[in-house]
Amino acid sequence: MTAQTASVRQTARSLVTGITRDPALVEQAQRLRYQVFSAEYDSDLGASTPGLDADAFDALCDHLIVTDQRTGTLVATTRILPAERVPSVHQLYSAGEFDLSALAGLPGSLAELGRTCVHPEHRNGATIALLWSTLAEYLVQHRIDYLIGCASIGMSDGGHRAWRIANHLQETYLAGESFRVTPRRELPHLTQTTPADRPVEVPPLIRAYMRLGARVCGAPCWDPEFRCADLLVLLEVEKLSARYSRHFMGKAS
Repeated sequence: MTAQTASVRQTARSLVTGITRDPALVEQAQRLRYQVFSAEYDSDLGASTPGLDADAFDALCDHLIVTDQRTGTLVATTRILPAERVPSVHQLYSAGEFDLSALAGLPGSLAELGRTCVHPEHRNGATIALLWSTLAEYLVQHRIDYLIGCASIGMSDGGHRAWRIANHLQETYLAGESFRVTPRRELPHLTQTTPADRPVEVPPLIRAYMRLGARVCGAPCWDPEFRCADLLVLLEVEKLSARYSRHFMGKAS
């Protein structure tokens, strides 16, 4: 880790986490993002630099990274953008997909989570728990009241799976009326093709959001560039799931 890495706090076996804005480490995160997203969504992501998933928001964000100390390989990442770094919520990344007007007047501080990914060989409970526990610590230490972000579902089958998952999440984890948003590009409605009694397989990262205590803010948006369906999720940090808040709330000062 370099001097620009703000913290290195958690370890699990050979994994170490940090918060960074170091350009070299951010580029590693961008390469991992491209590797994961281009494979999962069968898209070149509109990349201007081959092999990099990069945009103008990266320079504004704090990047949470998980590295395997044995190899020095970056295996998981997400980025956090405190809303105070942009003029208004309408300049957040999510505003390109959703009308965020309902969130503009929220009391307290807000941050946006984005570009979360885990290398396929590290998609296990330990890595994801480490990622989210470090995120929880960041939220508490920076006194963030609300966290929002786009949770993506692949559409390799044309969107049937995405609709089924989105409907399940809205039925089970829907946020209150004051947090509802409207997608700018509605996901085309599809006829049910999967038996209703078949279990809904929610992607691991979205399950992790829900375990933290997050809720979905309404209907999904269609993202043609990533070829996926996005749901806006919102976490009230005060209601952070007890498994995380008990450990971290005591550290806040």
